[in-house]
Amino acid sequence: VYKKYGHIDGVVNNAGRNDNLELETLDWHDFEKSLHGNLTHYFELVHCCCPYLKESKGSIVNIASKVALTGQGKTTAYAAAKGAILGLTREWAAALVHDSVRVNAIVVAEAWTPLYANWIKTFGDEEAQQKRLSLITDRIPLEHRMTSCEEIADTCAFLLSDRASHTTGQWCSVDGGYVNLDRALD
Repeated sequence: VYKKYGHIDGVVNNAGRNDNLELETLDWHDFEKSLHGNLTHYFELVHCCCPYLKESKGSIVNIASKVALTGQGKTTAYAAAKGAILGLTREWAAALVHDSVRVNAIVVAEAWTPLYANWIKTFGDEEAQQKRLSLITDRIPLEHRMTSCEEIADTCAFLLSDRASHTTGQWCSVDGGYVNLDRALD
């Protein structure tokens, strides 16, 4: 990218999947494999881009998950990776503050992604899928709906932009209040 465009202004780390690995049945090999698939590439990309981000006074956005803050059960390795991403967000913000490189994270809860849509299909026929989806969306305080990919992208664009010029080390939950609001609001 640097060779082609002459600068790198931002990095968005957004790759991983919840592999539903349980504490009691998970061995350390699979635990490390999951960490590698959900965490290591975040480090590798930022490590490679760091000199260019310093040059441009750029921005990093790490995509994390609610399970880093809430737990979920059956997500031991995924939760560990996403928790580490939040830790790296604050660490990198501190490490790069004197270079004017901003580092923030977006904490995603229930977002309607292709992987999520495929997971919902595993619950059976259309009626069973809708029933499962309703159990989830009923717990989302704002409008009882899933967060769209566009809403995540809009927040990401904001955090990368000069409009967030004095924002660093933050964890932004884009989730309709799912993580931070009391679900007893009704």
